[in-house]
Amino acid sequence: MRTVAFHTIGCKLNYSETSTLSRQLQEVGYVKQAFDAVADVYVINTCSVTDNADKECRELVRRTLRINPEGIVIITGCYAQLKPKEISEIPGVDLVLGAAEKFNLPMYLTTLLHKNTKGVFHSCDIESLETFNASYSIGDRTRSFLKVQDGCDYSCTYCTIPLARGKSRSSAIVDVLTQAQNIALQGVKEIVLTGVNTGDYGLAIKDKVGRSSSFLELIELLDLQHQSVDRYRISSIEPNLLSDAIIEFVAQSQKFMPHFHVPLQSGSDAVLRLMKRRYLSELYAHKVAKIKQSLPHACIGVDVIVGFPGETTADFQATYDFLNQLPVSYLHVFTYSERPNTNAAMLPNRVPMQVRKERNKILRALSDSKKSTFYNEHLGTTRAVLWEHEHDQNTMHGFTDNYIKITTSLVPQLLNTIDHNVLLQKQLNSMVHGSSSLMLNTLEQTIHGALQVPR
Repeated sequence: MRTVAFHTIGCKLNYSETSTLSRQLQEVGYVKQAFDAVADVYVINTCSVTDNADKECRELVRRTLRINPEGIVIITGCYAQLKPKEISEIPGVDLVLGAAEKFNLPMYLTTLLHKNTKGVFHSCDIESLETFNASYSIGDRTRSFLKVQDGCDYSCTYCTIPLARGKSRSSAIVDVLTQAQNIALQGVKEIVLTGVNTGDYGLAIKDKVGRSSSFLELIELLDLQHQSVDRYRISSIEPNLLSDAIIEFVAQSQKFMPHFHVPLQSGSDAVLRLMKRRYLSELYAHKVAKIKQSLPHACIGVDVIVGFPGETTADFQATYDFLNQLPVSYLHVFTYSERPNTNAAMLPNRVPMQVRKERNKILRALSDSKKSTFYNEHLGTTRAVLWEHEHDQNTMHGFTDNYIKITTSLVPQLLNTIDHNVLLQKQLNSMVHGSSSLMLNTLEQTIHGALQVPR
């Protein structure tokens, strides 16, 4: 009986696809192993967003060969689509599968029975990629990531994802409902809807009379479907696709959580135009205001890029000031790095790397301050918490409906259950479990002061 081990780099979408690949191989007789264990086959699912994708990929290959020099090493994912020949030449790599071929992994393994002396790659013209491969994660955690959309038709100047994943395409609504039901039957309490451009869901799908589906229609039907999934989250949604109707629907839904992750990328309109984003800061501010008006307790996450070509000190100050005044809850801060075959890589006025790093540090400090403020606003309130899994032998963690992370003493019978009566209190104080009067300890978010941006 052959064994396989997986390692995933990158986003929730990658995790959903890795889990699907794992199930495919288990169905044909493979036994899944931990990545640091001896296995016959190692599959590395890569990402193109990280600026050290090549370095990370090479190090992972070296790790596998140290564990098992005779193990077959397969590279897939976005980086594999973008650089297939380059990756195939990494010593130890046996097979590279691009976007169109990764879900044919079991077929390729039937012919790849021994290590190759030279890597083989199978890629495709990304423009010809039209197939949607359904994927969801299961078994690794309490929540499941369900892919409902793939690819992107946008042309943001810094982004390689359309080059790695192709045009926007979606799963049919009936298929999403079936997959959600299958996930529910396996005891999962929370499903995260994910995609490359999730809000673009359904636009390429036509019914028998030529009518397109929409993301709003999808979430309305998921909300109505009678199943044991208690929670849904929207992984990320572009501000221009986050309609007021979607916000209002989440506000009245009992299943969709009050949590939005809305990419911004820059608070400077000049930089947004250079990035070819499809909105300006005014629209973004309106969406945040609408969320807070409809859901005062909602958690709002933000993606932001620092050091984009042409970003002046004034542009960065505008981003800092814009984010500082917005009632958002946390930031995911990315330092811009040049990507081959993107328009941004050819733009003038590059920001020195040291300045990029300093700006990243400033916004990460602002994020710490925002998260601490958001957490402190909810001290003394009662929220519903899904206890996910053991943090270590003595503790477990969970998330409130509005995405506040709680770490507490391990109570095994509470794992994968939702407690609707958790009183959030300060660090090391008691947290009251209302339904059974259990006393649990919680660890509070560490508070860091925000650095001031020099004017």
